[in-house]
Amino acid sequence: MREWQIKRRERTRQLIELGGLVVKAGLVDLADDDRAMLYGAFLWMAEKLRSEDGAHASTIWKRKGRRAFAADALPDEDRPAIRAR
Repeated sequence: MREWQIKRRERTRQLIELGGLVVKAGLVDLADDDRAMLYGAFLWMAEKLRSEDGAHASTIWKRKGRRAFAADALPDEDRPAIRAR
């Protein structure tokens, strides 16, 4: 397989995984599949990460994401409710 094909497949996999996170977070349903709203939210996140509070926001969001991934790995009956912040 050619190098460009490998890179293309890796990029495609990355995009699919990122899209899966949008769905997993419930954003598609909450935004009623409004892509302008979702894009606006992503732009807001990017602005926040570029701001002087970016490191703090990044720490909070990473912690919340790790907890959600860990909770998803548990059986349903052992899974704690993830509260919105």
